[in-house]
Amino acid sequence: MTNHIALVATLTVMSIAPAAGAQEHKTPDPSTLAAAARLRESNRNFPVDWWKDIKTRDAAWYRSPEARRMTANILSWQAANGGWPLMNTTREPWTGDPGAIGPWGRDGALIGGTVNEMRFLARAYRATGDVADKKAIVRALDFILDAQYPSGGWPKSYPNLVEPYFRFASLNDDEMTDLMALLRDAAASPDFALLDAARRAKAQAAFDRGVGFLIRSQVRISGQLTAWAQQYDPVTLKPMPARTFEPAAVSGEESAGVVKLLMAIDHPSPQIRRAVEAAVAWYRRAAIKGIRMVYADHDRVVARDASAPPIWARYYNLETGRPEFMGRDGVPRTRLADIEKERRGGYAWYGYWGQPVLDAYPAWRTRVGSGR
Repeated sequence: MTNHIALVATLTVMSIAPAAGAQEHKTPDPSTLAAAARLRESNRNFPVDWWKDIKTRDAAWYRSPEARRMTANILSWQAANGGWPLMNTTREPWTGDPGAIGPWGRDGALIGGTVNEMRFLARAYRATGDVADKKAIVRALDFILDAQYPSGGWPKSYPNLVEPYFRFASLNDDEMTDLMALLRDAAASPDFALLDAARRAKAQAAFDRGVGFLIRSQVRISGQLTAWAQQYDPVTLKPMPARTFEPAAVSGEESAGVVKLLMAIDHPSPQIRRAVEAAVAWYRRAAIKGIRMVYADHDRVVARDASAPPIWARYYNLETGRPEFMGRDGVPRTRLADIEKERRGGYAWYGYWGQPVLDAYPAWRTRVGSGR
């Protein structure tokens, strides 16, 4: 935790005032944005969810030539800080070719990187006993442990805090819940039996600190517990904005991952139960009925449809509790139609995120009610 000692002192000062440039809302030229998007998507190592297609493979597969090539590729991409970059690290080895690197950089990432590589290598090690896999996992776990704030959250990027909002404790794109699920497994799953007792204990302690962060950061509106913001000041735990179109708000998407993580905890404390109950109640109140999203010509349009299932907004205002939308100009609006087409079509403003939470709730309530 050495790096964080100096960092937290800096963040305490930074949390007093807005980040530099926070009030400047310069809308990029649409052609520039389109070109950047094409560049990202054309990268041969563009991030994909490769783990979902592999996680059911058996031990024999991890000993196959295909798996051993994939293992070697993953090992070659491990960054100096111990993590893996936000890109597909499975399809080719790192050779130093700058063209293989996406716009997200070569350093290890906390969002969309490291977690799946660790899970893959843990299975590979169980199947082959290759000490290189074990060493890589230990380095990566130390990277995750070192990146955690004393308050229990993790920054969007560590240690490279290039953008002002990268320093915020981030739930964005399920970063924190993915890290915590990995730490839970690192502490107790047979896949991570390769770790020594001290590291497994550290993983459990980091998970517990994360739970504490989630309990303390649950947003209240008019004194009532609701759900969670997308990112927070790591010192004050105040909800914070990120990019100009990402306001400080309750998040309909990221909160779902938090609730599901808390529901998965055995023997939940009264604080965890209260957090889950409040969030489920919020999802019921925040559900929007009678509309559906139509996506066409790189645009999203809200259409009236009385038969549509309940849907949730990505953002809900911290004072009114109503859906909120922002374009690249950073101006809050109450209708999706009022922001520019590039952002309407390029961001997930509505989704069915709350339904899995509501579907899982009865079984969770039965389980915790029975004391199991």
